[in-house]
Amino acid sequence: MQFARFGMITVVATGMVVATGCATVTDSMKAVQQMVTPSPSAAASAPAAVVAAKPIVPDAPVSVAVQRSYDDALRLMRAGRNDEAERGFRALAQANPDLGGPHANLGVIYRQAGKLNESASELEQAVKINPNQPIYLNQLGVTYRHLGKFDKARDAYEKAIALDANYAAPTLNLGILHDMYLGDGARALELYNRYLALSPSGDAAVTKWVAELKNRKAAASTVAVGKKEKA
Repeated sequence: MQFARFGMITVVATGMVVATGCATVTDSMKAVQQMVTPSPSAAASAPAAVVAAKPIVPDAPVSVAVQRSYDDALRLMRAGRNDEAERGFRALAQANPDLGGPHANLGVIYRQAGKLNESASELEQAVKINPNQPIYLNQLGVTYRHLGKFDKARDAYEKAIALDANYAAPTLNLGILHDMYLGDGARALELYNRYLALSPSGDAAVTKWVAELKNRKAAASTVAVGKKEKA
């Protein structure tokens, strides 16, 4: 069970950052941005696709040439050609300092490579450029969790949810954080139920976790009563 939840929170959500830097993105790309797309290694334990209620908050208008370069880097990233994608996003970031999307994608690439400090730095830069982008904050929370910075992860997830209360991914990630790392089962249960309410297709794994937490809570109550009676 712990492995499954670990896999959930470490999902590389390509769809959550793939096109967050450009205002001229097509409607079809916007739809992709707003769903969770797990990496192949995490597919077995990944959540069902969930749609954010609010539209992507663009960083700044871009030219057709910049949009094309951005899309090219995205295709490389989706194809697993991360070295080439990294070069593309790095060039975009240097040439377009007002865009957070390239930094966010670099943060995901570095996290995949185990370069967690670099990942945090890039995602922090993305958030600095556009603090109103919940997708950046969710990804930053994931990296902070990897680094063991649980308070910072919680803060990032909570800020993402504050920006979009119907954004399911940080709701789930915050639930997992409380469940597995902060030891707050009651809060985790609340967040899991909220996530399920935001997931129109349901999620069998999280439904099971809810049942387990309820059973755990009931067992703890029984033990507490038993101890009181013995006293």
